[in-house]
Amino acid sequence: MSDSGRLDEAIRRRLEAWRAERVAQRLWQKDGTLWERSGKPPQEVAAWLGWLDLPETMRQRLPEIEQLTAGVVADGYRRAAVLGMGGSSLAPDLFSRIFNRSSDPAQPSGGLELRVLDSTHPDAVRGFREWATAARTLFCVSSKSGTTTEPNAFHAEMAATAPALDFVAITDPGTALADLARAQEFRAIVDGPPDVGGRYSALTAFGLVPAALHGIDVGEVLHRAAEMAERCRLPATENPGLQLGATIGEAALAGQDKLTILTSPRLAPFGDWVEQLIAESTGKHGTGIVPVVGEPIGDPRQYGGDRCFVLLTLAGDPDDEWGRLTAELTRLGHPVRRIQLAEPLDVGAEFIRWEVATAAAGIVLGIDPFDQPNVQESKDATKALLAAAGDTGRLPTAAPLVSTHGIAAYADPGPLGDNPPTVESAVRQLLATLRPGDYFALLAYLPQDRETEALLQRLRGNVRDALGVATTLGFGPRFLHSTGQLHKGGPDTGVYLQITAEPSKDLPIPGWDETFGLLIAAQALGDLASLQKRNRRVLRLHLADLQDGLPRVAAMLTDALGALVPG
Repeated sequence: MSDSGRLDEAIRRRLEAWRAERVAQRLWQKDGTLWERSGKPPQEVAAWLGWLDLPETMRQRLPEIEQLTAGVVADGYRRAAVLGMGGSSLAPDLFSRIFNRSSDPAQPSGGLELRVLDSTHPDAVRGFREWATAARTLFCVSSKSGTTTEPNAFHAEMAATAPALDFVAITDPGTALADLARAQEFRAIVDGPPDVGGRYSALTAFGLVPAALHGIDVGEVLHRAAEMAERCRLPATENPGLQLGATIGEAALAGQDKLTILTSPRLAPFGDWVEQLIAESTGKHGTGIVPVVGEPIGDPRQYGGDRCFVLLTLAGDPDDEWGRLTAELTRLGHPVRRIQLAEPLDVGAEFIRWEVATAAAGIVLGIDPFDQPNVQESKDATKALLAAAGDTGRLPTAAPLVSTHGIAAYADPGPLGDNPPTVESAVRQLLATLRPGDYFALLAYLPQDRETEALLQRLRGNVRDALGVATTLGFGPRFLHSTGQLHKGGPDTGVYLQITAEPSKDLPIPGWDETFGLLIAAQALGDLASLQKRNRRVLRLHLADLQDGLPRVAAMLTDALGALVPG
């Protein structure tokens, strides 16, 4: 039997077993024993299953959301800004980008222009502030815990010039953010459900309030979600969520753990949302599924045997291209699943399908898909660095391993081999550690502008084509609330190139001792320290000047690939 035949048989057996064990029924009964192999008390796991109820419970809150939205529009606001990270920002970002007027002038209608701030880079914050102050803007300060550092810093920055009436707090009941909003008399406080984790919160107020402000029919989003929820109550062999979960879970057990999500251009933001859901839910205890999102589509022959593909397309996309790609990937033995949305509003259904699938993959892998045990480490490391900076005036950093004009390389030499004599050789040594089954991750603590992202995308494509490994790209500190859990808690198959740069100009945080430049530098160093603590293969390149240094880094990577793969 071929490898693909064995995987199909494993999936079939899994679904038949789940049908016999009534997994679908038990899931909707919130039976925590489904994840008993994780070692977690069932009641502790079940406490985070509130997302199953959202298609119905949030319909009851539509009048509240509609009243808030109507008041904002009537008061003349033209823009809505979400100040958040991770689960508080990725669904709003999805709604903002998929339902962009340039994509479909007919949708949304009558809504506010919507943008998300989830970067602490001074250039990004400064540019966002300029956009927000150019028209009357409502700010949604979104934080489940109410204590997340980044939204608090963003609020301090925007509150320096905007009145309290321009702010809405979206947070769990009783948090410090709720108390602050009450004390300062924000326009509104919108509660999130305490039994829903951040990455499962797209259909809560964290996702739906920004969507409604943007003019999206959130009632219809919930209707599509409810329809998918009904389908996901069916026995496992007929259940779209459990079918997808069995596929990606069994593929990971078979060594095809690089879940490569290819989307049509308009649906690309959905890949970013799925990336957090999969990575943070499954990447722990040395196991996990590695979501590969946004990677340029390559020659199917260049993909390694560790891939599992899901193609997400929209009706009306040129089908010949996707059909040929599906057929060729299948012919080469890769597991491939294709999901087609009839229209963009069907993202509501996909939220449910993928959440059920992720929960089901946790059953296959024997882990709790609702915790994130390693996320706090980088936060703690960042706090320690900032505390030290408060005492000395600067961040404690080790001497560079090696440096050249304008570029310094930092690493523990052990994982990379001998001490490199040049920055170029350090890059080459890092890439030389890549083996079949590994993945290459670019960790960019840089502003996410088009030019920078395009260059980094080309680089990851070059690495994939030359070495045959999966690649990922994350902008910090955003990815710390997404793939960061996988990097620390998942399998030791990642090879990480962290890129940092001096900001063109720093930006103080009003009322704080720290600046945004100091904050993002501490976040990068905290991330590096957490990776090094686990002896991960990681190299940090720090650029004195981004515009000069980044093309030089690109040239170093190109030269290193040429040396490793001659001809």
